[in-house]
Amino acid sequence: MRSRLTQQAGVAVRKLRLAKGWTLQQLSEKSGVPLSTLSKLELGQSSLTYDKILRICQALDVDPGLSILQQAAVTPSPSGRRAVIRAGEGAPANFGPHPVKVAAHDLLSKSFTPMLIQLQPADTGSRRQTLPGEVYLYVLQGAAILKTDVYAPLRLSPGDAIFFDGSIEHQLHSALAEPCSALMIVSGDEGFWRQDDPVADA
Repeated sequence: MRSRLTQQAGVAVRKLRLAKGWTLQQLSEKSGVPLSTLSKLELGQSSLTYDKILRICQALDVDPGLSILQQAAVTPSPSGRRAVIRAGEGAPANFGPHPVKVAAHDLLSKSFTPMLIQLQPADTGSRRQTLPGEVYLYVLQGAAILKTDVYAPLRLSPGDAIFFDGSIEHQLHSALAEPCSALMIVSGDEGFWRQDDPVADA
């Protein structure tokens, strides 16, 4: 079970990171703490050793004498922003064999990333993959299949949705012979849609 302190520490680290305009990858590179560890920390899924806390504090220019929670309390949050996505717009990307249109791709360090995904049939090369953080999938048209090692295969029809842990290996594909359209929302802003993005690596 996640402790309240662990969740608060994760929120505080995320606030301090966003205040600097950094991605998780940038904080990982500057602190030497693995990207997967930082992701779990910000999601409140794990705590850190004292050594890793010191490294994160040094990277974020936080006084180790103050708790991360105290420092975050006096750090201003990023200013408000917005992005309008018109019908048919979105940055093209691919999640395995599945074409994706990523919304608000030009906004960095988002709390979550929405996208429209066209799930292809199982015989088009779909394989088990992972996604950063937590995932929400809502089927718009067609039917989808979600397979993991934790649960039995799940079929989703239009209007059905699922919230799941993307770090668990999973396989998504259309349940029919034609593609399935779905809205997919992934927590954070570091994932397959940033792999070929020079801005994210700057």
